[in-house]
Amino acid sequence: MTSRDPQRILIIRLSALGDVVMASGLIPALRARYPHAALFWLNEGPGVPLLTHNPDLKGIILLPKERWKSLWKARQLRTLWQEVKAFRRQLREHRFDLALDTQGLLKSSLCAWWSGAPRRISIIGREGGHLLVHERIKPPAGQDTRMGSEYRFLASYLGARDEDFKPDLAIGEKPRSRMRQALAEARSRDSATRPMVMLCPFTTRPQKHWFEDRWVDLSRALYEHGWQPVILGGPADKAAAERIAQAHPQTLNMAGALKLDESTAAIAEGQLLIGVDTGLTHMGSALGIPTVALFGSTRPYLSSGQPSTRVMYDGLSCSPCRRNPTCNGRFDCMRQFTVERVLNTALDLIRNTKEGP
Repeated sequence: MTSRDPQRILIIRLSALGDVVMASGLIPALRARYPHAALFWLNEGPGVPLLTHNPDLKGIILLPKERWKSLWKARQLRTLWQEVKAFRRQLREHRFDLALDTQGLLKSSLCAWWSGAPRRISIIGREGGHLLVHERIKPPAGQDTRMGSEYRFLASYLGARDEDFKPDLAIGEKPRSRMRQALAEARSRDSATRPMVMLCPFTTRPQKHWFEDRWVDLSRALYEHGWQPVILGGPADKAAAERIAQAHPQTLNMAGALKLDESTAAIAEGQLLIGVDTGLTHMGSALGIPTVALFGSTRPYLSSGQPSTRVMYDGLSCSPCRRNPTCNGRFDCMRQFTVERVLNTALDLIRNTKEGP
């Protein structure tokens, strides 16, 4: 440690669960680089359950975005202004000496500025946010295809060793206990003896989805191979998950039945995960669970950095299209993945990791 090493560090990643998972690698990297520093994380709320149980975080700060939005809509501008000022004071009272804007948006850079940290660094820095920080870094495009490459670049920029960057998801005992109870109540006597394969079909954009009929056929094939399929998802995914489970009644539908930290605990106890580009899939990779990731319109990474993940990505001429598909709703990139192909990829992965039935 030197006298110039930061003693209080604020990590800002406000939203996107998958990116919270990938950015969590900064926690062990910064802990190794600055062993005496207190690490804090600023989040809008949905990602908090992924961070709460981490012993290397001194604190988690909640940005009350939804509260502020409701005040704005109600035209309670005076109250809004007072609460924004109070939040800024709260940040400054922590006396951060390093703020890391890992999101690179105006709102995240604004939070870094509000913190008053004498050194503020932003990844990319879009929407004019770079004007609110001292340093703006831009990872070289396409050079590092590993999971969380931009956050790895930031860690390296700060002098951390590459081997210290590892996604860091801590699981609490209470969420683990609640998950086990919920699964025990849902599983039949037969399914209790089968290894669990977690299916994560849902995300925020239709072009990232695989097709419901293929999830049904995959569930059936996995069950015939001795697996117990378990669907994971949030409350908004319950209807779609129910359709899949109704078409194959041996599939357990836990979408909406488990909270986020409980779903994380379920993934940690599963023997296999198959999913699309969603936070739950990235958790499988982060936790070292054998994971098959189906990427098409997006390609967040090609390697998780460990052999337990297989990324299926064909790289069509139109992909990754991200938010601007040009296929008129056919989603050709995802249609490339037949049930047989996904099943064979999963079974081959299991053979190589020596897990499963």
